[in-house]
Amino acid sequence: MKIVAMIPARYDSERLPGKLMMDLGGIPIILRTYQSVIRSGLFDDVFVVTDSEMIFRLIKKNGGNVFMSSVKHDNGSDRIAEFASKINSDLILNVQGDEPFIDKSSLEKLISVFIDDDKKNIDLASIMQLITNEREILSPNNVKVVVDKNNFAMYFSRSIIPFNRSKDKNIKYFKHIGVYAFRKESLLYYYKSKSTKLEKLEKLEQLRFLENAKKIKMVLTDYEGYGIDVMEDLINARKILDEKTS
Repeated sequence: MKIVAMIPARYDSERLPGKLMMDLGGIPIILRTYQSVIRSGLFDDVFVVTDSEMIFRLIKKNGGNVFMSSVKHDNGSDRIAEFASKINSDLILNVQGDEPFIDKSSLEKLISVFIDDDKKNIDLASIMQLITNEREILSPNNVKVVVDKNNFAMYFSRSIIPFNRSKDKNIKYFKHIGVYAFRKESLLYYYKSKSTKLEKLEKLEQLRFLENAKKIKMVLTDYEGYGIDVMEDLINARKILDEKTS
């Protein structure tokens, strides 16, 4: 099985414009993410897919593989899907460009899902984490997921799901972490399909798969994720890096 990582890298972030080129320990965030994915040793190839000449030149200058998007995309899955047909791969992992601290064990778990799936019942897989903090649960910035008994996703939402009407004290909430592993054919299907109603309502690309009856296997992890969305996240990331290197 040939396994490829693709890193979507949009320059004009809404909440922190130009964040992927911002400094993190002397290295732009996108380059640090790319290098972390390379160092994991899990992939046959790693590519950055970007809409920015600046990011394109940066990755090229540092000897990396990079594609320039030819059209405007609404999300990262669309961006990497544009080039999925051009690469030789069986499995494609979508690693967010603003996740500089890659958790190798979580990526290994995602890959193992497909290695063990001889009948190819799984179209794509992603990661979830148990959350208990009320502020995290309530935040629409944290996407929640509910799963069935086999850990297949039933629904994703920015709202609180499930709604605890019975006041059950043992209820569990899971946050979706936006790292995906796709069978190549599933990613190409996504790219050719139209946006769906729930996808547009929630602004969640993964709902297009569910609305088209695709199976998303969820993998439980302790990894908290270090996505950089606002300046506070970048400040925290710099502190984390200082702790790792001190």
